[in-house]
Amino acid sequence: MKEIRPLHNEADYDWALNEVNQYFEKEPEPGSMEGDRFELLLLVIGDYESKHYPMEPLDAPEMLRGAMANHGWTQADLAKVLGSKSRASEVLNRKRHLTLEQIWKIREAWKLPAEALIKPYPLRKSE
Repeated sequence: MKEIRPLHNEADYDWALNEVNQYFEKEPEPGSMEGDRFELLLLVIGDYESKHYPMEPLDAPEMLRGAMANHGWTQADLAKVLGSKSRASEVLNRKRHLTLEQIWKIREAWKLPAEALIKPYPLRKSE
């Protein structure tokens, strides 16, 4: 197995990306030597990216839109959870914040983390 090392700079990062790229064409068998190498490369790449390219956590409207896209849910599905079509629209369009009760309902129905749903986010001004 080729040596895997911590990534300290962009050159190391580029090396790791180049190394891991070969595995996306044909993913190795988990538990094999190549499978272990693939997993280790993903770990060092993920660690480097989290330190050097941190991502802002999603706010509630972004998280809801992402969950809807990933699961094939619609705004009507969100309205069923929230109990109102207009409330679903207002939340998704950043016209209104979720209430604590609504956050609880979404967490229970869609299994989304409440911590992400309570994060403050700016509302759009009414026109």
